[in-house]
Amino acid sequence: MKRTLVLGASTKKERFSYLAMKSLTENKIDFVAVGAKEGEAFGVTIKVGKPEETDIHTVSLYINPERQKDYYDYILNLKPQRIIFNPGTENGEFFKIAREHNIDVVLGCTLVMLHNKSF
Repeated sequence: MKRTLVLGASTKKERFSYLAMKSLTENKIDFVAVGAKEGEAFGVTIKVGKPEETDIHTVSLYINPERQKDYYDYILNLKPQRIIFNPGTENGEFFKIAREHNIDVVLGCTLVMLHNKSF
């Protein structure tokens, strides 16, 4: 089963990462949540740090480009097939690195993709 890792997950209902996790749940897509603070959303524990995960198909980014730098190696070691750069997370440096590792780069919005059934 394809799994998605939401990086920048939050329990705050006004955050787009929260709304994305809600939509992933509604669309019955298995996901892992990693955020700055531990918590729980939609029956999924939000983990902190760089938890070891396997079978990650997609990484959906909700952290700014400066914070992404600390996660480059972590994300690459997950060996995802694609990374979704949600609005505000665009990062030319990481685009290039991801492409060099044969990872599809998507400039888009997880919420819109789920709504349009293009996820």
